[in-house]
Amino acid sequence: MAGSSLWRFAVSPSANPALHLSTADLPPTQRRDWLHHVIGREYARVDITPPAQAELFNEMTIYPWQELRLSAIRSSSIGLYCPPCEPETASQDAYFAVVLLHGRYRLQQDGRAAELQAGDIALYDATRPHRIECPEPFAKLLVSVPRQLLQQRLAGVEHCSAVRIPGSGGLGAVTSDFLRSAARQADCIDTARFSPLAGQALDLLALTLSALRPGRFELADHRAQALSCIKRLIEARLADPELDSAAIAGAAGLSPRYINALFNAENTSLMRYVWQHRLQRCAEKLRSKHHAGRSLTEIALRWGFNDMSHFSRAFKRRYGCSPSDYRHMRG
Repeated sequence: MAGSSLWRFAVSPSANPALHLSTADLPPTQRRDWLHHVIGREYARVDITPPAQAELFNEMTIYPWQELRLSAIRSSSIGLYCPPCEPETASQDAYFAVVLLHGRYRLQQDGRAAELQAGDIALYDATRPHRIECPEPFAKLLVSVPRQLLQQRLAGVEHCSAVRIPGSGGLGAVTSDFLRSAARQADCIDTARFSPLAGQALDLLALTLSALRPGRFELADHRAQALSCIKRLIEARLADPELDSAAIAGAAGLSPRYINALFNAENTSLMRYVWQHRLQRCAEKLRSKHHAGRSLTEIALRWGFNDMSHFSRAFKRRYGCSPSDYRHMRG
């Protein structure tokens, strides 16, 4: 089967923490309800049309990838329809970039339809109505990108949904090859080295998608560059407990008011952005087997939290459970 080598990671030891989910161990009568629940929890709330002439089968392996998630999915033929709905979880408030590995795949959204061939890419908005039709067994990669993150990188991204990006040449080929290679090597590269590839994946996706926008969408370059510079500065000093708005403004040579105005355009504030990214780093370490021996306090202190009660409250607000429960669920 074309692309079958990609699925070897599903049964091999992994250098990265991954969530493996499959219908294989369930009786056929329970598979549809189980899959409905899992897709709703991890991706989007959908109605499922199972295959007419075969048993429903679906398996997925989900890798946390900094702010992104990389999923490798293979399935029997299936139909999915997402009705109008509001996102209930952070995982649902996202754009999904599809890379088809093999099979037939039709994506419909916003009055557009994309018929994908192996290697092709398409984007869709998980929060808006969409329909996916796969009339035969298929395999795909799915890159989940938080809505806010992609919107800040690409003005007019809402005009890019359900448009086929050929994987046979140009930027589409570069991006498709990169994502497929990352998925093949995900179990061979440890988390510390695999995670930074997420930034390159996002850069490639944004660059590739930018060609699909109407010509009137142009980013305000000076503001975008200033914001990018500030975020790099924050990333470099994220573990510093003394990092506050004054320190960031001084290092960037800009006023705190101007910096907050830049972040306000993304519906957040400077320090909220800092705390969210610190929580994200802590969550990554709690998922990692390499940090299983470290205490919650060590991890929190490592990423700039010096008040454990504040850390626990903030973590529970962001992830819906305590840090210790999160570690046990993902372990």
